[in-house]
This record gives sequence, structure tokens and C-alpha cells, in this order.
Amino acid sequence: MTVSAEAYLAVVTETIGRVAAEQRRNVADAADLIAAALRADGVVHAFGTGHSEALAMEIAGRAGGLVPTNRIALRDLVLVGGDPADVLGPKLERDPAVAHRLYELAPIRPQDVFVLASNSGVNGAMVEFASVVKERGHGLVAITSAQHSARMASRHPSGRKLADFADVVLDNGAPYGDATLPLPGGGAVGAVSSITAALLAQQIVAEVVARLVAAGERPPVYLSANITGGDEHNAELEARYAGRIRRGS
Repeated sequence: MTVSAEAYLAVVTETIGRVAAEQRRNVADAADLIAAALRADGVVHAFGTGHSEALAMEIAGRAGGLVPTNRIALRDLVLVGGDPADVLGPKLERDPAVAHRLYELAPIRPQDVFVLASNSGVNGAMVEFASVVKERGHGLVAITSAQHSARMASRHPSGRKLADFADVVLDNGAPYGDATLPLPGGGAVGAVSSITAALLAQQIVAEVVARLVAAGERPPVYLSANITGGDEHNAELEARYAGRIRRGS
């Protein structure tokens, strides 16, 4: 396979089509879980580390998305918890102890639901966070690479992985190592997990909104802050969830 923009586009197009077809039922199940939580006055908490943080940003606080959403991030330890900045580092996501602190720092209520993203699904912080979420009785949607996770040993003391805890698991279709175009001397370029995770996130949101509309409810959806009236519209909806959703971090 050649390495080029066209080759990458072909791989991405094929992968998107495959993920969309194979995950249709799981997208619907995730939407059912989230819609039920919203009807119970719940909030959707999204968490991802590394490049999987892009999934949390796709879920929480963007135009066309649901207002009752909150993004959890490792930097909450510093921004909310007051830890020194040097606590942050590339291997922090492997520390299971981090999960308990992040959960306690977040504005979580019993009726809330979680969407967690990890391509490998094996790092200690994410696996422990999933464990805490289920111990506290929340619904949990996981987005991960089935192929990559299957080839990795868990980095959590239990030996379990993110998918083991989820009520609904969505496979992002990424290959082992994420990159898709092999190089002659080894390695590969052209990662796909961020693209397919964004697809799944937007499909879930669309299905949640479809369920609310079908029930005659007005879905709490953001307008772009960069259109006329957007700020006012968004502020009115955000006020309903004061203290429960964070923005700007």
C-alpha cells in the first residue's frame, strides 16, 4: 500500500463505512442509555486521556451537541483539585489511583451517565475509573478498539480492561497501533481512532436527540457561540445545569 493522502482517504472511507454498519445496534443501545439518563435529569460525563480526550470534547460543550454534558480530564487534578502542575505527565494515565480523585472532583449525581474513550482500553486510570463508575451505579458507554485491546495485556492490577465494565461497548474499528499505512522500514502512519470515535460520538448524539424529539420533548442542544443569539440561547440552557457542567478547561 502506498503512503499518500489518497491512500489514507481510502482507508478512512472504508473504516468509517465498516464502523457505521457494524456499530449501528450499539449506537442505538448507547442512545437509549443516555436518553434515559437525561430524562431522569442526568448529565453525560465524558472522559478520555491522550488523543482519546478528543472524544470527550466531541461529546461535551460543542455546537450541535447536548448541553447536559461535562468533560472530565486529567488536568482537573490541577485546575480543580489544586495539585501542582508537575503531577501531569505522559504516564499519569497508567496510574489507577488517579481515577478516584477525578471522580470525587467531578460534579456527579447518581442519575448521571458516562462515556469513556480509550483506544487500547488497558491503562490503569481509565480501567479504574470505569470500575468506580460501575461501583457507584452509573450507566457506562465505552468506545475502544476491539482489535488493539485484544492484543494488549491490561495495565490494571485486576487484569481487566475498559470494555469489561461497560454496559455498551462501541468498537472504533482502529487496527492494532492505530496507524493504517505501513512504511517500508517498519511502522505506519495515518491513525484513524480519533475520526471514527468522533463519528460514533456524533451518531450517538443524533440518536439521543431523535428519541427526545419523537417523545415530544425539546432537546437541550447547543447553538454555535459564533452565530447571532448563540450565547443567549446557550446560557439559558446551561443555567438549568448550574454547578453540574464545566466549560472552558
